[in-house]
This record gives sequence, C-alpha cells and structure tokens, in this order.
Amino acid sequence: MTWKHTFKTSLTGLSTNRSRSILTILGIVIGITAIMLVVSLGAGAQALILGQVQGLGTNTIAIIPGREPTGPSDVTSLFSDSLKAKDLVALSNKANVPDLKSIMPTVIGAGTASYGSNTYQTTIFGATELEGEIFDLHPRGEFYTQDDVLSQNSVVVLGSKVADHLFDGEDGLGQKVKIKGRNFRVIGILPATGGGSLLNFDDMVLVPYTAAQDYILGTKYFSRIIIQTVTDAQVPATAQDIALTLRESHNITDPTKDDFTVQTQQDLANRLSMITGTLTYFLAAMASIALFVGGVGIMNIMLVAVTERTREIGLRKALGARDRDILSQFLLEAVLLTVIGGIVGIILGSGLAFVISVGLSQGLGVNWQFIFPWNGAFLGFTVSALIGLVFGGYPARQASKKSPIEALRYE
Repeated sequence: MTWKHTFKTSLTGLSTNRSRSILTILGIVIGITAIMLVVSLGAGAQALILGQVQGLGTNTIAIIPGREPTGPSDVTSLFSDSLKAKDLVALSNKANVPDLKSIMPTVIGAGTASYGSNTYQTTIFGATELEGEIFDLHPRGEFYTQDDVLSQNSVVVLGSKVADHLFDGEDGLGQKVKIKGRNFRVIGILPATGGGSLLNFDDMVLVPYTAAQDYILGTKYFSRIIIQTVTDAQVPATAQDIALTLRESHNITDPTKDDFTVQTQQDLANRLSMITGTLTYFLAAMASIALFVGGVGIMNIMLVAVTERTREIGLRKALGARDRDILSQFLLEAVLLTVIGGIVGIILGSGLAFVISVGLSQGLGVNWQFIFPWNGAFLGFTVSALIGLVFGGYPARQASKKSPIEALRYE
C-alpha cells in the first residue's frame, strides 16, 4: 500500500470520529499553547529588561558595596557600608582612573513625604546633578545643580505619583514638602514613566545626596557609585582601574576578600539574560507536562479505536493488507492527531501572546514587545510529532498483530 493511500485512509479514520479526534488533540493544544505563551512572554520580558539596562549606556559602570554573593552565606554582604567619601575622592582622581568621564555617588532609603494633610510613603533617591543626564530624566521645572549638592540645599524633584498624591492633581512646583521633619522646596516634577524602568521614578523623590545623607537617612556611606567612561571601549580597563583603586583604599591585597563589586552594564545584561532565559525554559518545561498528559490520552483513545475497528482490520487483512500497512495507518493517525494539535497550539499560543503583549504595553505603559518564539514553535511541533510516534506506537502495533480470522469474528 502506498503512503498516499495510507494517508487518505488515516484521514478517513480520523474524520469518521471527528468529535473524538478533536477532544483527543485538546491536551496537545493546551500543552503547546502554554509553551508558546511562556516562551513568547519570557522573551518579551527579557527584551524589556535588557532594553532598560542598555538604556543607561554601555559605558556605565556601577560599584556596589559588598562582594558579589556566591551563596546563601554571602547575603549579608549585600548590606555592606564599604563605599565611603574617601573612595569617592580616590576614584575621582584622574591618576587612578584615567578614562573616567563622570562619577556619581547615590544613596537610597525609605521615607515619608507630606504636604498639608497628605502623606506618601516613598523611596528617597539621593544623587548629584548628573542624575538627570545618566537616567535621562526631564522634569517639569528644573533639576538640582552642583551648588545645591555642595551646599546641601533642601530641594527636591518629585516623581509623578508622589506629586499627584501630595497635591491632589494641582501644580506643586515651588511648594514645600516635609520629609523627616524638614521642608524641601519642590523644584521639579517628573513626567509619568509607568514603572517601565529598572528604577521606578514615579514613586521616588530625588534630592541631592548630601542632603539625603545629613537630613533624611543619617548615613555616611553610599548605596552605589556610578561611573561613566568616555567610550565603550574603555569600560574593561576602567573596571580594572576601579578595582585596583578600591583595594588600595580599603587595604585589600587578596582580590577574593573584596568588599565591593564592580559591575558593567554588559555584565548585568548577561546575568539578567541568563536568569530570565533559565526561568523561561523552566516554566516551559513545566508547561510541557500537559503534552505528556495529552500523549497518554492519545494512546488510550487509539487503543479504543483499535478495539472498535477490529472487524475493519480483519477485513483489510483478508483483502491483502500486510501487518506493516496496518501499523503505518494507525501510527500515522496518531501522528496526524498530535501534529494538528501542535499547529493549532502554535497559532493559538502566538495569538494569545500577542494580545497579552499589547495589553501589557498599554496597561503598564511599557514597551513590551511581542516576540514570536521560533524556538518554541519548532520545539512544540517536533515534540508533538514525537509524542504521536511514541504514544501511538503501542496501539498501532496491537492493531497490526491482530489475526484476520479472529478479527472478522469479532463482535
């Protein structure tokens, strides 16, 4: 029997029990749809995160207090106070870091801002006048200046949510808000960002880091020091210069004892890409359990079909069909069921992923891209075909082994 005839016979067998065939492939459709959704949305999240990281500029280097955690015992190093004013002075020295373009210390803490009877629990972000340039912030009003930083002036730039809550939608420029008992004059209000940044500036108040340290947080150390080089090519050498300078400042001779972490944007992008990629494929693997369940369902249904079509099998064998012809027919039926389910799942999963991506973009106000997961589609199509072969093999073999005489007598 030719493959063309086998294919037509298999289609006829499936179409005869159309409702059962549709219900049989439902498990495959659900599994492939889940895989497509997870992989597509995971790729969109990865693109969004990496876009935010790269938006800070590939010539940016972050110095983080505490050594990079390598295990649970290193978690406490994340809360280190190892970056201090002497380090800022040492790093600002061109003799130590010759390719340095700009340097910005930052401090971060929690606080409450109030205006009249309105209060708002917010994040205090202290930095220098370079903050607007590095993070590409353009407030309505103005940003604080170098003189404000040096003079520890009590001025503040409010995030959009903070301003809306404190001033009930009215213009707050020039007004004074109270933070930890001290009045800060509002000199700027940021436009809404929708929380689409690694730092959600909508919920922050930005002040000179000197004022934040002395008047609000009461600290003498930095949460981060951000350095920019003139060109991207200078980043690796500058990272080495920073490490050598801080080791000398901290009297460290063994690099394994570093109480700081030097992190380039490329390092961060690679790490985030690895984390999001691993998480995506882990979730896809969990979703593929539905494919296994669907495969078991197909095997059960095919076994039922073999029993119901026993007389058909006997008649075909009596007319000259060989064992391999019967095997090919029932195996092809199982593969067709799973492949059709895979195609439907790919289309449905892609469509849902597109709709969700558009909804996330509009609802969260972020640039969430729809990315068609070619790898997920290939994986889903291949796995669905393999499931048809694996789970359809046993029923097909059972059908091919039936005796034509006994099959014809079957009632």
